[in-house]
Amino acid sequence: NLESKYFYQTKSKLRRAKESRPSRQRITVSIAAMKLSIITASAFMAESVSAFSSFSSSSFSSFSSTTTTRASSALIAARPFTSSQIYQYATAEEGLVNVADIYSPRDVYSMEEWASQYGMQKADGVELYSEDGGSDYSLMTQSGMAAGQTVVWVPASIVLNSASVQQEFGASLQAAEAVLEQVDERKGTHSHYRLPLLRLMVKILAEWEKGQESMYYPWLNSLPREFFNGVSMTKRCFNCLPPYAGWLASTERINYGHFNMALKQGNVPLSYETSSNRGVVKWAYNIALTRYHEVWQPERAKVIGPMADMLNHASQPNCEISVDYEGNVNVVALYDIPAGSPLTISLGDPTNPTPIFAQYGFLPQDCATIFCKAMHLEQRIMVLGYEFGEL
Repeated sequence: NLESKYFYQTKSKLRRAKESRPSRQRITVSIAAMKLSIITASAFMAESVSAFSSFSSSSFSSFSSTTTTRASSALIAARPFTSSQIYQYATAEEGLVNVADIYSPRDVYSMEEWASQYGMQKADGVELYSEDGGSDYSLMTQSGMAAGQTVVWVPASIVLNSASVQQEFGASLQAAEAVLEQVDERKGTHSHYRLPLLRLMVKILAEWEKGQESMYYPWLNSLPREFFNGVSMTKRCFNCLPPYAGWLASTERINYGHFNMALKQGNVPLSYETSSNRGVVKWAYNIALTRYHEVWQPERAKVIGPMADMLNHASQPNCEISVDYEGNVNVVALYDIPAGSPLTISLGDPTNPTPIFAQYGFLPQDCATIFCKAMHLEQRIMVLGYEFGEL
């Protein structure tokens, strides 16, 4: 009865928490506190039953006082949580990457070891590094690189390729793709360039739900849990942005909504628990959206090469990514790179950083241009033959 009482109290608190919609941290802390209360109640009940069996009814009053004191002491001793201890109560099922815990450390070095075991190669001196304590990682070189030199090479066997995903899942993706095509047709947009992204997202979700049994588990466990792009924004965010930035960011959010609809209505090769988990689905979409590289030959596809996806953006990049006909990913130095330099690629037009902000969630620090605020002049801009990036 005591366990049932705390169970229903917890359900009521969770329902009120959802209605009030406090911040993620407050919800997580509240869940941790509620779980602690359930554990304490269960321990108190077990201790009471055990003690009651060894005491006579005449000593019941002294037993009750002693047991209550011990339970209270245990609760007081458990109070000083650290942030990592609190957030361990937000864990996913055992063996799954916990994408809800934004404070979980990214295990990039286990990923590097895993990729090397599968044949990934990098030039001498190429290392992972972080400037912010582990939230964001990139690649740098401790040795000089010559122009044309291979910096990182990733074998096709561990590259996530949307064309391969289409072959892997076959007809099971057709229903979801048909839903996306119908939505895009109603909106007047073209879905043929977005279907590869859908396939990548489904592949990431399929590998995520395998947990540690997935060959990609080390890579999944090295990925960020938190994003700041348009997909992760709210309507209030869009209203705070300049018109052009708000429009692009909200478009990214709308596109994600279409993908989520396709997952729910299409017969995708995922469990219901996975496809209905909004946090995991959004995380998988963001991973696919922010880490893919577009290829055009031998067919249009989107690929993600573990380790090569650690390259960050620069307005004047020193590396470029290519994919050969066998699906191997090759990162090559564009020119001589001195030792101690970050290794970078281009993620978009440096004269128009707003799409980069909407898709990736950051503004390039080495770009002199600013947000375009002339959305109301779009027709005049087009008549004059200009684009937003040229303003």
